[in-house]
Amino acid sequence: MLIGGGFSLTSRARYRDPACYRPASGTGRATGGDYRETVLHAIPQLMVLDEMSIFGQPESVPEENSDLSLEIFLQHLESLDPGKNVMDEGKSSTSSRTCTPPSMLKAKRDIDVMSESDFESGKENHRSLTKRTKIPSCRKNTSYRNCAKQPAKGKGPDSGQEQSATRKINHLSSEKEEEVHSSLSSGKADTEGVKVSSRKQNAAFIRNKVLSSTASDESTYRVLVQELDQEREKRWKAEQIVKKLTEHIKELQGKAKEEKDINSLAVHTTDRLKELIVKERNAKVKLESLVNHLRDESERLGNELTRVKSKEEEQQKALRGLEETLSKMDTQRVQQQATELKRIQDAELKASAAQKEADLLRISVKQHKEKVQQLQELFTSREQAHRKELEARVVLYGSEFQEALAKEIAKEEQRHIQHIKEFQDKINILNQQYTELEDEFRVALTIEAKRFKEVKDGFENVTAELAEYKDSLALSQRKEKQSASLIQELTAMVKEQKAKLSAVTKSKQEMTSDLKSRIRTLERVVEEDKCKTVQIELFKQEKSKLISQLTAQESVIDGLKAERKIWGQELAQQGVSLAQDRGKLEAKIEVLTAENETLKKQMEYNNDALKIKTKVVEDQTETIRKLKEGLQERDEQIRKHRDEILEIRKVFQEQLDERAAQVEALELKLERHSARKEELKQQLEEKDSELEDIKKAYSTMNKKWQDKAGLLTQLETQVKQMKQNFDAKEKKLIEERDRSLQAQKIAVEKLHSVDDAFRRQLESVLAAHQAELLHLANDKQKEIETANEKVYQVEEEMRQLLQETAKSKKTMEEKIRRLTNALSDIQQDL
Repeated sequence: MLIGGGFSLTSRARYRDPACYRPASGTGRATGGDYRETVLHAIPQLMVLDEMSIFGQPESVPEENSDLSLEIFLQHLESLDPGKNVMDEGKSSTSSRTCTPPSMLKAKRDIDVMSESDFESGKENHRSLTKRTKIPSCRKNTSYRNCAKQPAKGKGPDSGQEQSATRKINHLSSEKEEEVHSSLSSGKADTEGVKVSSRKQNAAFIRNKVLSSTASDESTYRVLVQELDQEREKRWKAEQIVKKLTEHIKELQGKAKEEKDINSLAVHTTDRLKELIVKERNAKVKLESLVNHLRDESERLGNELTRVKSKEEEQQKALRGLEETLSKMDTQRVQQQATELKRIQDAELKASAAQKEADLLRISVKQHKEKVQQLQELFTSREQAHRKELEARVVLYGSEFQEALAKEIAKEEQRHIQHIKEFQDKINILNQQYTELEDEFRVALTIEAKRFKEVKDGFENVTAELAEYKDSLALSQRKEKQSASLIQELTAMVKEQKAKLSAVTKSKQEMTSDLKSRIRTLERVVEEDKCKTVQIELFKQEKSKLISQLTAQESVIDGLKAERKIWGQELAQQGVSLAQDRGKLEAKIEVLTAENETLKKQMEYNNDALKIKTKVVEDQTETIRKLKEGLQERDEQIRKHRDEILEIRKVFQEQLDERAAQVEALELKLERHSARKEELKQQLEEKDSELEDIKKAYSTMNKKWQDKAGLLTQLETQVKQMKQNFDAKEKKLIEERDRSLQAQKIAVEKLHSVDDAFRRQLESVLAAHQAELLHLANDKQKEIETANEKVYQVEEEMRQLLQETAKSKKTMEEKIRRLTNALSDIQQDL
C-alpha cells in the first residue's frame, strides 16, 4: 500500500511472511535482518515492511485490504466497462501466467520508477506491447532458464563466473525495463499519484542497485516475486468472485422488485375483484326481483290465454256449423253432378258406338267396292287367259276335266269345314273369357264396396278426433286472448313497480325479508312453469302429428274417390265395347254361315279384322290386370300406413317415457339448486353487514335501473304492436268468413288457410312467451353460475398468489443465505 511517496508491504491477516526467516538458496547467510536489508535496498519505494519502518521503529500502518473492500471494488466496477475491459484483463493475466516465469511477474505497486520520457514512451508503445505479450514472455522464459541453470551449478572457473555475472546483470536490467513498461501499460490506475521527479530518482537508484546485487539477493527476490504472484492470483480470483456476486446481487434485487410489483398488482386485483363481486351481488338481487315480476306476468298471461282460447272455441263452433252446411251442400251437388255425368257418359258412349259402327261400315263399303273392282279386273284378265287356255286345252265337258274339278271342290269343302270349326272354337273361348271377366268385375266391386265402408268408418273416426282437437284449439285461442289482456295489465303493473322501486331503495331491511319470501315463491312458480311447458310441448307435438295424419288420410280418400269414378267409367266403356263386339261377332257368324261362297273371297279381310279385335281384347285384359295390380298396391299402401301409425304411436310412448325420465332428472337438479340457494341465503345473511359498502355502488345501479326502465318501455311498445297486429288479423279473419259465406267452394279453402295461419300465430306467440321465460331463467342461472365461478377463481388466485409469495420469500431467504455463506467463505479465504 502507498504511504506518502512510497509504499509498504504487509502480510495478510497481520502474519509475517515466513520467507523473511528462510535462508537463501545458495548460501545460508540470509537472516531476517539480511532479508529486510535486501528488500529495502532492492525496492527503495518501501517505507514500512512488516509494521517496521526503515529506521527500525514500529509503526501502525492503516489497514487496507489488498483486494480492496467490497464497496470500493463495486465503485471501481461501475466505473469500468463491464464488457471488453474485464475480458482484456482476464486474457492478459492468463497469458502472463502461462508464458512468464514466476521471477518475471511483479505486482503493479512494486514498480513506480520511470522518467518522464520513459513514461511518455510507455504510453505511446502500450498498444504495440499488448499485441506482443505472448511471444516476448516465452523468450523471457528461455533466457531465465539459461540464467537459472548457470548459478545452480556453481562450479566453473572465475572467468566463467564473471562472464555469467555480467550477463545476468545486463539481462536483469533489460528485464526490469521491460517489466516497467508492461506494468505501466496494465496498471495506470495504481501509478497516478507518484510524481515525475521521484520516478527519475528511483529509476536511477534501481539501476545502480541491480548492478550491485548478488546471486543470493536474486534468489530472495525471486521468492518474494513468487509470493506476490500467488497473491495476485488470489486477488484476481477474488475479483472474479466479487464480480459474479455483484451480478447475482443485482439479479436478486431485480427479482425482489418484480415480486414486490406482482404483490402490489395482486392486492390491486383483489380489491377490484371484491368491488366486482359486490356489484354482481347487487345485480343478482335486482335480477331476482325482476324474475319474480316476470313470473307474475307469465301467470297473468296464462290466464289471458285461457280466456282467448274459450273465445276461439266459440268461434270454431260457429265455423263447424258452417262447415257442416257446406259439406251437405257439397254432397248434394256431387250427387247431382254424378247422376248428370252418368247420363251424359251413357249418351256419349252410345253416340261413339254408333259413330264407330258407321265408320266401320263406310270403310267396309269402300273396301268392298275396291275389291269388286279388283275382282272385275281379275275376272276379265282371267277370262282372257281362260279363253286362251280353253283354246289350247281340252273341252270343259270332258271326263278328265270334271274329275279334276270334283277333286278340287272336295278339297276346298274340307278346308271350309275346318275353318268353320276353328271359328266356333274361338267363339267358345271368347265367351268363356267374357264370363270370367264379368265374375272378376263383380268380385272387385264387392271388395271395393267393403274397402269404401272401411275408409268411410275411418274418416268418421278421424272427423270425430278432429272435432276434439278443434275444441282444444279453441281453448288455446281463448287463453291467448286472455294473455293479451294480461299484457295490458302487466304494463300497468310495470308502471306501478317503477314507483315502488323508489320506496324500496329507502327500506333495505324490508327488501331482504321480501327477497327471501319471493325466492320461495319463485321456486314454486318455476316448478309449475316447467310442468306446464312440458305439457304444452307434448300437446303441440300431438296436434301437429294428428293434423299431418288427417291431411294424409283426406288426400288418400280423395284419390280413392277419383280412382273409383275413373274405374266405373272405364268398366262401363269396356262393357259397352264388349257388348258391341259380341253383337258384331254374332252377326258376322250368321253372315258367314249364310254366305259360304263370299267368305272364300273375303277370308283375308275377315282375318285382318279378327286380328285387330283380338288385339283390342288383349289390351282391355291388360288394362284390367293393371287396374287389379293398382288396387293391390293401394291396399298394401293402406296397410303400410296403418303399420306406420302404430309404430309412430309406440315411438310417441317411448318419447313420453324419456321425457318423464328427463323431468325426474330436472327435479333432482332443482333439489340441488334449492340446496345451493339455501347456502347462498346463508351467505347473504352473513354478508348483510357489507351493505354499508354497497351504498357507494348505489348510484351506478340507479343508472342501470334507468336503462332497464327504457327496456320495459320498449317491451310495452312491442306488446302494443303485437296487439294491433292481432286486431288486424281478427278483422281479416272476419272479412274472410263473410266472403266464405258468399262463395262456398272458395270458403272451404280460405277457412283452411285461415286456420293454419291462426294456428301458426298461436304457436309463434306461445313459443315466443316460452322462449322469453326460458331465456330469462337461463340467463339468471348463468349469471349466478358465473358469479360463483368468479368467486371461486378469485379465491384460487389469492391462494396461488399467497403460495407464490411464500415460495419467493423462501427462495430469497435461501439466496441470501447462500450469499452470506459465499461472502463468509471469501473472507475466510482472503
